[in-house]
Amino acid sequence: MMEGNTEAAAWPLIGEKSLQPDNATQFQRLKELPVKVLQVGEGNFLRGFADWMIHVCNRQGLFNGGVAVTQPRPSGKPHLDQLKAQQGVYSLLVRGIREGKRVEEREQICVFSRMIDPYSEWESFLELADGPDLEFVISNTTEAGLAYQYAEWNAETDIPSFPGKLTAFLYRRYNKFAGDPSRGLVHLPCELLERNGERLRETVLRHADDWSLPDAFKQWVNDSNRFLNTLVDRIVTGYPTDEAEELFAEWGYADPLLTTSEPYYFWAIQGERELEERLPLASAGLNVAWVEDLVPYQQRKVRILNGTHTMMAAIGLVNGLREVREALEHPAWGPKFIRGLFEEIVPVLQLDRNEMTAYANETLERFRNPFIKHKLADIAMNSLSKWKVRLLPSLKAYIERTGQLPPVLTESLASLLRLYRPDVTVATPHSRLPDGSLFQIRDDPALLEWISEAWGPAIKGQADGLNAGVKAILGSTAIWEEDLTLLPGLVDEIVKHMTKWEETIR
Repeated sequence: MMEGNTEAAAWPLIGEKSLQPDNATQFQRLKELPVKVLQVGEGNFLRGFADWMIHVCNRQGLFNGGVAVTQPRPSGKPHLDQLKAQQGVYSLLVRGIREGKRVEEREQICVFSRMIDPYSEWESFLELADGPDLEFVISNTTEAGLAYQYAEWNAETDIPSFPGKLTAFLYRRYNKFAGDPSRGLVHLPCELLERNGERLRETVLRHADDWSLPDAFKQWVNDSNRFLNTLVDRIVTGYPTDEAEELFAEWGYADPLLTTSEPYYFWAIQGERELEERLPLASAGLNVAWVEDLVPYQQRKVRILNGTHTMMAAIGLVNGLREVREALEHPAWGPKFIRGLFEEIVPVLQLDRNEMTAYANETLERFRNPFIKHKLADIAMNSLSKWKVRLLPSLKAYIERTGQLPPVLTESLASLLRLYRPDVTVATPHSRLPDGSLFQIRDDPALLEWISEAWGPAIKGQADGLNAGVKAILGSTAIWEEDLTLLPGLVDEIVKHMTKWEETIR
């Protein structure tokens, strides 16, 4: 789904003619720069984070490379088509409070040299692997995007999953350069998973085993490619629907791919400082750290910032809330979310308590940014895998520490299951919320089909159907990698929460 409506736009579409002088010069220069980055992910986050950083580096003459962007799923094709229509150019609007002062900065980003749809341009995608100047692969395909999905080997057609595509891509490069160790790539996955680089490498090697690719290729993947664990931190909220026309009138052009973000950003990359010479982000003055140990940064960000987001999204959507700031400032729900953060998430982190408290307070300030309209529905996309990564460790640690269930996190899990209870009267995956509105469930189609079957007895009104559905979903090791029904009292508490919503469905 597109962020903006190009057909109704009253202003010319952004492109080379819309660029400010400095950016116009950079746009022309980009045509002469080699493609150094393959980017898998065309969405708001990478455009408001890594692409902006590369733009800053190029503007200072430090990186001197372009980005070839491709989408990880067929649903991303409209974004890619729009990028092509905009000549690869888009706007980033940074707004918020920095050191107590209001910040509002617009940047026209020019980094995309090529836009390739792997589902209709598979050979063109693979040809990128032949580029002698290619050095980096940057991805953001959500937490679920790094998961292993079995696929048959077929060199002539696309492979559904990102790791599968990457395996074929690397095999093409390996053959093109006859296994030259210097032609390996540096992989920077931005998916919010611990050990994301290591997981990506493991999945690539699993595909290589599936397809009986040569041992020498697998050795090359291991020894000549770097799969670095990374941590990204920036709230990127996407297209400002309510303000877009006013902004376009001020700027004199329309930009359906306009994205907005907060001023704060941070990128921690687990790798030696010498890599800065190849990707000079810190040298450009950016808040990027090459670190030996990513774990403290990872836990702090995923558990506190992302965990609180996911907690708020599930509870907030079920109770009629729509945006992060609205949820945090709500007189009834806001205090509950704050309790969940400071009483159930922060205390169970095995990190410096003062530092975690300070980061939690900073996180709440970011959530209150008056310029950001961060939709809970966007945070709720692929929520099952997000909840597992972001909140399940806190829930289990709280039980281990106190012997009790954490009340807010438990309510969040119940709300999550409620969001995934489908309304079978609607053709596409939606749930009907307690206020009667429909919520679009955005997740893996096969997973949604299985969950719909699990909820079948409850949907049909069978006795004990609700309890059966909760047990089936919580007991799914495919979802949680463990059986959550074994956690004492969890099923009963979830059923209690679900029961109070049940009458709103009938």
